[in-house]
This record gives sequence, structure tokens and C-alpha cells, in this order.
Amino acid sequence: MVTVTAAEAAGFAVPAAVGALTAGSPPVMSVPALLAAGAVEGALLGWGQAAVLRRVLPGFPARDWVVVTSAAAVAAYAIGLAPSTLASVWADWPLGVLVPIAAVLGLVLLNSIGAAQWRILRRLVPRAGRWIVVTALAWLGGLAVFLGVSMPLWHPGQALATVVGIGLFAGLLMAATMAAITGLEVRRLVP
Repeated sequence: MVTVTAAEAAGFAVPAAVGALTAGSPPVMSVPALLAAGAVEGALLGWGQAAVLRRVLPGFPARDWVVVTSAAAVAAYAIGLAPSTLASVWADWPLGVLVPIAAVLGLVLLNSIGAAQWRILRRLVPRAGRWIVVTALAWLGGLAVFLGVSMPLWHPGQALATVVGIGLFAGLLMAATMAAITGLEVRRLVP
């Protein structure tokens, strides 16, 4: 819990800072910066998880885990950034088209990290498919905590340090939520 929370909180600090610094910038600048920051977040999360999994699963491929987690985080960030970045493209689409697209993209986003990690985990433990669902639920819970804490505290015109501080605090709570849920699943998966 402590290792993964610390790794994810440190990783999330990068996109929190990049997001605050690029707010209001054109997408041609902000999107690549946020995708790179997402890669860093994913790599740090993967490193924290691998540090734990390496202790309980002999021969655990830590490097591969970090790589797939980082790549999946970039994919998740790309999906998460798409609605605002491409708003002018689909602003006039009918609701009957937008809702199913949003639902599919949301499911892909929530399952991206767990599905990528499952490709490694399935070779090491039975019932590894559960990891996808549990990781999606962990991120759903973590994101709900993040938004529940940060949104009431963020206000237009706040100082950059305040915006980043709120993001880091909410990010720490998000990381702890995600780490607790996935940590319980690791205890069940590992023989």
C-alpha cells in the first residue's frame, strides 16, 4: 500500500504540474506535454507495483511491467484528453452517437492499464483476468476520490501553487485508493 501509493502520487505530480503549467495553452503544446507526463506517471506506478510484485512472485518481469504500464497510461491520457481536444470535431454530433462513443472510450480508458498488465500477470498467476476488472474499479474509485476532493477546492484565478497543491493532495488520496483496492487483489491472486 505504501510503496504503490508513494509511486503513484509521485508519478501523478508530473501531470498535475504539467497540466497546471499548460492550462490555456493550445493543444499542439499541451497534449504532447500531458502525454509525456502520463508516460512518466505510468512508469512510476509500474515501478512501484513491480517493486511489490517482485517480492511475492519469483521471476517477475519488472522491466516489462513498467513498460506496459507506462504505454497504457499514455493511451489512457490520450483517451481522457480527446473530448476536450477534439470538441470542435464532435460538438454537433447527435447525443445518440456521442453517448455510445463516450461509453466505449470510458471503458477502454478504465481497462487500459489493467489489460496491459494482465498480459504479463496471466503467465504468473491463475485467475489473472480478475486484475483487469479490479484495476478498472480501483481507478474508478481513485478518480472519484480525486474529483470529489479537487473540484470543490479549485476556483478560477487561484495561484498556480494553490492549483498544484490541491492537485497533489487529491492525487495522493487517489493513489491511496487505487493502491488499497489493487493491493487487496494482489493478496488474493498471489498463492
